[in-house]
Amino acid sequence: MSELVRLLKDLGKDAKLADAYAKDSDAVLSEYNLTEAEVEALKAGDVDKIREASGLEELHMTNATIKSY
Repeated sequence: MSELVRLLKDLGKDAKLADAYAKDSDAVLSEYNLTEAEVEALKAGDVDKIREASGLEELHMTNATIKSY
């Protein structure tokens, strides 16, 4: 599993991590071995680029929170 997919899944299942991401995304992102392009896509909220990088077709974004399911 890629680090991006792991992060997305972790954010979707761990409310504390999702809250931490909302408060300080840089701190959470630094805990994952993401590429610069992945970080930029996440920070921009670019769902198409995140979908492409993660390979997850069922990727949704609501209120700037990205979830995979």
